[in-house]
Amino acid sequence: MTSHSKDVADAGAGYSSISVMPTSVQYSGFYRGAGKRIFDIAFTLLAAPFVVPMIALLAVFLALQGVTPFYRQERVGKNGKIFKMLKIRTMVHDADAVLQKYLDANPEAREEWNRNQKLRNDPRIIKFGTFLRKTSMDELPQFWNVLVGEMSMIGPRPMMVNQQDLYPGELYYSMLPGITGQWQVSKRNNSSFAERAQHDAEYWKGMSLSSDLSILVQTVSVVLRGTGC
Repeated sequence: MTSHSKDVADAGAGYSSISVMPTSVQYSGFYRGAGKRIFDIAFTLLAAPFVVPMIALLAVFLALQGVTPFYRQERVGKNGKIFKMLKIRTMVHDADAVLQKYLDANPEAREEWNRNQKLRNDPRIIKFGTFLRKTSMDELPQFWNVLVGEMSMIGPRPMMVNQQDLYPGELYYSMLPGITGQWQVSKRNNSSFAERAQHDAEYWKGMSLSSDLSILVQTVSVVLRGTGC
């Protein structure tokens, strides 16, 4: 394990026993199975008349700024399947190199990154990118991922491929990752990466139509307050 991985693993040591279920855990009950998928498709289709024009406007705006509007990033889905998640671009094209250079020059930023896998002051963010991220508008293209069954409206935060060894739990792999979820509406800017496992376990235990609707309502509040990340 690299020094970077060890730092994050140590930060999540308190959460190593959050999930006791194996990755082969299966949905039980109507909503956890077919019902949740029906909800995802219905919500996506109902939202399409509002979401699609918004995505088009953002794409045109960014293109006029000389920015490639969209990008696809590999994320880990249910059962560990890798898929390409769609997003509105909010970072520079050479984001990985920019991040590494910044972390090498700023020990405090590296500590923050190792703990949270995100930065409050991220040098990779393009102009207007902070607004898109705080309002979660950069997530809108993921409605397509939901429609094709790679994601759900509500679920765990989609994990990057290189973060799998840092995640102290297994329930993540039993669910479709979500556009929003319990982690996003709780301590979105303050919780560590390791705490995601705790939120995922709590969501799994209480998964229902009412809990998903509640998270959607809370997501609206988060977006209106501009507390995204």
